Amino acid sequence: MRFCPYCERQIEDDWSYCRYCNKPLITSIDFGLSRKAKQKPDGHSFNYMDYEEEEKNFEINLIDDEGLKQQLLDIENELKEKEMLGEPVGDLLINKASLYYKQRDLERALKNLEMALSNFKSEENDLKIAICHNEIGLIQEESGFFEQAIYHFERTLEILNQLKDFHKVVQVLNNLGNIYLQIKDIEHSYEAYQDALNIAEREELEFEAIKSASNLVETLFDLRDYDRIKKILLNNINYFEEKNDIYGMIQTLVKYGKLYYLLGKDNYEMSYQKLQQALTLIDKIKDKTSIYTIAHLEWECYLYLGLLAITWDNDIEAENLFLKSLEAIRTFEFRDNIKEGIVLENLAKLYTLKGEDQKAIDYFKVTLEIYEKFGDKSKIAEIKHNIGKIFYDFLQDQTKSVQYLEEALEIYEDLNYMKQAAIINSFLGDIYQKSEKLDLAQSFYTRAKNHYDELQDEYNSAILEKKLKNLNQNEESSY
Repeated sequence: MRFCPYCERQIEDDWSYCRYCNKPLITSIDFGLSRKAKQKPDGHSFNYMDYEEEEKNFEINLIDDEGLKQQLLDIENELKEKEMLGEPVGDLLINKASLYYKQRDLERALKNLEMALSNFKSEENDLKIAICHNEIGLIQEESGFFEQAIYHFERTLEILNQLKDFHKVVQVLNNLGNIYLQIKDIEHSYEAYQDALNIAEREELEFEAIKSASNLVETLFDLRDYDRIKKILLNNINYFEEKNDIYGMIQTLVKYGKLYYLLGKDNYEMSYQKLQQALTLIDKIKDKTSIYTIAHLEWECYLYLGLLAITWDNDIEAENLFLKSLEAIRTFEFRDNIKEGIVLENLAKLYTLKGEDQKAIDYFKVTLEIYEKFGDKSKIAEIKHNIGKIFYDFLQDQTKSVQYLEEALEIYEDLNYMKQAAIINSFLGDIYQKSEKLDLAQSFYTRAKNHYDELQDEYNSAILEKKLKNLNQNEESSY
């Protein structure tokens, strides 16, 4: 008799992963892998979480397309029989949706989940209603419909809280945190992950607490709470090593690599070591794990190794690593994704450094489209600022430069980002001063100085005051 080391439920000897908690059943850290380690990296899907049911989750695996078509035909025939007999069909519709998802046909998967939801509502089956809302939320998130996804996750939470099913509550809170993190709503992302962690600890759900803390780290990166990140990662790596959980170890090593990179140049070597350790572990499980899971694990390794290569003046290696990161993302995502925007932005910055100005602009523009889809206004402004600078500094196109700079300025001022607004106002003042449009130059210099005064930045305020003084002297000497 075997038991899962994570959820402690009884399992079969031939299971390669626990069909209750979806954790890979790896028994040796020395990689004696005779079974396939598989786990969905992001988002908790828990359809058929009645533990007596066969697992039918939405994980992506390498599945023969002809086999899927036959399964769909079988389900369609069974649906017709049950409908003729007036029997419930909700479970079959969920199963059908799962198969469409594996075919990457999100539209049909969504349609069948919505029909299943309607069936379960007529049966007043609250648990299955919650399951459908969660699955619909995951598909809406993947399709880029974030408000709809949030709505469905919140409906799921309402039902699960009423049912006091706190294990699933924790999972859905993590789903909610994931989506808020994608749209850069850091406050709500932090709140969802922290709530998940608190409940998991209260209910003594050890693995869910570890997973929630790991997700929370991503929000803490944005908050620059590096001390807390270190504590979480140390606890997590100890847990995963004790459990011989290679997947968890890889994720934690990647986060360590990211942490050490963000801590600055004195930690770059340590960052490199952690990321290489993660890639070594990934190589050990490549032939036992789906290409989608491998790609999900690899993309951030390559991204941060690329950033490290830039700091070491290895532009060719940096470009290669960024392109490998982009390839990995496009393996597990088939729509625009914020991760793709991050890599494309770094490629654009690399091409700027290499003097490939038009290529840099092209990549920045693609990046801009992605950030606009996700509504990340600060990144939109930053990209427009970068494009404006390239047009002015390297392509000598003042008209396009001013257009992008003023669009960036408007966004920064709407966001009340005074420092960034001050920088662009000062730059626009310089542009107009050089082109002898002195009234415009004076206007932008004055706005820049006012922003620096609000920031109590005496140094830059003094610089702007000197620019205004010189401008007035030039005006007087022209008369």
